[in-house]
Amino acid sequence: MATLVASRAVAAELLYDVADGVATLTINRPERRNALSWDVIAQMRARIAEAKADDTARVLVITGAGDKAFCAGADLGTMADGAGFLELHDGRGGLASLFQEMWALGKPTIARVHGYALAGGFGLALACDMVIAADNATFGTPEIDVGLWPYMITVPLTRSMPPKKALELMLTGRRVDAAEADRIGFVTRVVPLADLDTAVGALASALAKKSPTIVKLGRDSFYDVWDRSAAEALALLHPLLTLTTLTDDAQEGIAAFSEKRPPRWRGT
Repeated sequence: MATLVASRAVAAELLYDVADGVATLTINRPERRNALSWDVIAQMRARIAEAKADDTARVLVITGAGDKAFCAGADLGTMADGAGFLELHDGRGGLASLFQEMWALGKPTIARVHGYALAGGFGLALACDMVIAADNATFGTPEIDVGLWPYMITVPLTRSMPPKKALELMLTGRRVDAAEADRIGFVTRVVPLADLDTAVGALASALAKKSPTIVKLGRDSFYDVWDRSAAEALALLHPLLTLTTLTDDAQEGIAAFSEKRPPRWRGT
């Protein structure tokens, strides 16, 4: 009975639904500013695997409940409770696995950010393909101020802004408002808080209407060539272009363009 109650408690801390082609994953811990616990990270990984296997889920939106925060990072007050050294070490790798599984999802991801996006929450937002931020959003890496370093979010940060800018933020721990985030370039768009749901919904809906086959092939190729040399990347991308032209959706798209009609994607 205790295990069942605990399972329900964790489930209540992470909400998941799919509607009109859009899967929405909501960290539901507003009283903790949606801080990440080991259980929440594990549940997020499970739900991302579910979204990957669900053909009706074309886009994934990640957000936080309440009006204070997207995610304020790791729940430092509870993560060490009752855990040994090796258990803690292995647990910390869960966030890295989460990022890798997001990049391997094969479907677009959107961070819907309002309020605080700090530490691991900052990394979670930037691990998404796109970030729609409300004008009250605040980003930062405060780890340095508590004697830690944001190791686990270094990759999404340095992939989303000039590396020396990411280093400055990690060294100083200073907060960045939405306007500066827009100037640095790690958010896709900044909108008034009142327009956040509309902006995220419009982007998610537009992406959900694209060919799922072409989105997967193209998005996978983007992440595959990220760290490759130009020569290696082009050698990989060239045959992918030929492969893409052989898909049913590519042929349907060209036919629809010629016939001046909307395409009817088959997902093949």
